[in-house]
Formats: sequence, C-alpha cells, structure tokens
Amino acid sequence: MGQDQTKQQIEKGLRLYQSNQTDKALHVWTKVLEKTSDPGGKFRVLGCLITAHSEMGKYKDMLKYALDQIDTAREMEDPDYLTEGYLNLARSNEKLCDFQKTVSYCKTCLNMQGTTVSLQLNGQVCLSMGNAFLGLSVFQKALESYEKALRYAHNNDDKMLECRVCCSLGNIYVQLKDYEKALFFPCKAAELVNDYGKGWSLKYRAMSQYHMSVAYRKLERLPDAMECCEESMKIALQHGDRPLQALCLLNFADIHRCRRDVDKAFPRYESALAIMTEIGNRLGQTHVYVGVAKSWLVQKEFDKALDSLQRAQELADGIGNKLCTLKVHCLSEGIYRSRGQQEELREQVVKFLQCVEELELYCGMCGESIGDRDQKLQALPCSHIFHLKCLQTNGTKGCPKCFKSSMKPGFV
Repeated sequence: MGQDQTKQQIEKGLRLYQSNQTDKALHVWTKVLEKTSDPGGKFRVLGCLITAHSEMGKYKDMLKYALDQIDTAREMEDPDYLTEGYLNLARSNEKLCDFQKTVSYCKTCLNMQGTTVSLQLNGQVCLSMGNAFLGLSVFQKALESYEKALRYAHNNDDKMLECRVCCSLGNIYVQLKDYEKALFFPCKAAELVNDYGKGWSLKYRAMSQYHMSVAYRKLERLPDAMECCEESMKIALQHGDRPLQALCLLNFADIHRCRRDVDKAFPRYESALAIMTEIGNRLGQTHVYVGVAKSWLVQKEFDKALDSLQRAQELADGIGNKLCTLKVHCLSEGIYRSRGQQEELREQVVKFLQCVEELELYCGMCGESIGDRDQKLQALPCSHIFHLKCLQTNGTKGCPKCFKSSMKPGFV
C-alpha cells in the first residue's frame, strides 16, 4: 500500500471514528498498519490508534502503539515525529498513573531540537507534565506547567488546548479546596466549547461538564452537580468513553454520599471501581476507596472503613500520590480518636503531620494550612500559593517565599 492509498484509508477510518463506528475504524487502521509501505503513513495511523485506545481506556494498547510510533520516528530520523512519539509515550504513562515516567518523557520532548512543528506540541507536553505533577501532589510544579501550557495555547490561538488546561486547573483547585476557582476554570472551558467548539469532538463538552459537576458538589450545590454529571455521562456513553464513564460513576456515588444516601452510593462506587481496575486508573481507584470509607463512616462501620482506607493507602503509596495518603491518615485519625485507641491515634497524627510538611500545604505568610476548608487562594507568577486575604493584608510586592529563599545567610 503506497502513500496515496494509505492516506485515503486513514481518512476513511477517521470518518468512521467520528461517526461513532469505532470497531470499523479500528479494523481499517489495523489493515493500513499491516499493509502500508509509507513510514509517514504508518506513523500517522499509529497516532489514530493511540487516540482511539486512549478514549476507550485501553491504556496498555495505547502504550504499545506509542512505542511502535517512536521506533517508526527513529527509522525516519525525523525530530518532529520523535517529539510527537515521546509525547504519546508520556500520555500513555500518565493514563497508567506512572507519573514519574510521564515527567521524564515530557522533559525529553521539551529538550528535543525540532522545528516549529514540534514546538507547537510544547503546550500539550506541559499539560501532560502538569497532570503528572498533580498526580504526585507536587502542586507548585503542576501549576507552573499549567501556566506554561496556557501561554502556549494563547500564543498559538489553540482553543482546544486552552479548554483542556482549564479543566486541569479546575482539578488542581478542587484538591486545594478553593472551590470558587475550581468552578471558574471548567466554566471557562464550557464557554470555549460553546464559542469555538462547533466542529470539535463532544468529549470537550463532556470533560468540562464533568469538572463543573465536581466543583458544584464541593460547593454543596448538589442538583447542579447531578445535572452536569448526567450531561457528561450521556456523552461518555454515546462515545464509548470508558474512562469518563468511570469518573462520572465515582462522582454520582460521591453526590449520593453527600446526600447521606449510601445505599445508592455503594453500587456506583462498585461500578466505577470495576472500570478503573479494568483500564488501569490506579488514582481513580484510590479515590473510590476513600469515598467508600467515608460511606462506611456514615453508617458507623469503622472496621470496614479502615479496611477501605488501607486499600486506598496501598494504591496511593504505589503511585506516589501524597494528598490521598494525607486523606487516609486524616480519616484514620478520626476513627481511632472516636474509639479512644491512643497508640494508633498518635501514629496517624505523626504520619499526617509528616504529609503536611512534605506537601508544603501551608501559607507562606500566616503559616496556616492551605486546603483545610474552602478559602480563596492566589497563585503568584512563580506559582507559590497563598491565602488571598494574606496577600491583600500584607500588601507585599513579589513573592515572600522566593524572597526568603533568595536571602543569603550572611545578610539575614
């Protein structure tokens, strides 16, 4: 199969894929992969297979195709293709929650000396790196990466990338418990979809609705949370988007738990866990077990809650997510305190304080914790995070943390 025929068959597969005939599209693309003699066509069809398997949640297959893509790029000795291959390798590892590998492959991409074509991928690289840092609970580096991705999106007038970055920014502010910002960013993403997204995949709308739903739930606006989650789930089911279906099921479960209707929450947690286990979303599984533990606490089933927390901690330790580990220690501490188990309580308090110290989850001005409750936060251009009220009352110019770290001992 030569260059022209390869191109025609790839386009045929794309038309099938866009009309939700995924199996037929995969069949066409697999045939192209077997028969084409054109290296550029082979690289492009591997890219199509990577995207399709990502959206189906078949992350191990996605990883396999990304490795094939890098081999093809090496044969072609083309730095632009190689950069794209490493980006897809980074994304595959991000989906499989191998966050350290993701960061490493993203750095490889950014160090490549390609042309302007590969430079246009830098925004997507920074987004993937930010998601990996967030998976590791390294909030300052995550914010730095998202800010860079946003700058690339604005410079290249890339509205799709801007939409994706806004959803990730919503996610980081959910974790830092500034729920107004957590809602603002996915609402901005939804605006971008409405204004520019006529020809976009519906996944962008589904993604923004899901992140809005999580923020609404945290703001205790449960009817709004349910409405957005239902909209997202509807699109995810239409498109066979298994990863998003799992996230929506988890959010539905959390909404029911917030209503103290744990009988409705448990089966949804179970369904979310089944999909997440199948696709390899270990971070999602961790969140499920934390939600299940909180549901058992509603029913005063402390032993079952501790069992779920133990599973959550094993997963969180495996992927290096310190924030989930902190939540586990916090919830365990509450259980042991209510039972009067002093030795276990002391152990959890020590571990909790160690986590807070490692995460640097405190304001550099007042010294109080960030993320204890819903408070407005402000990230400075250096990506250090403070309470907004502290910055306003201090009236300082520049970042206090950067100022402290730049002072030499002899001049303090």
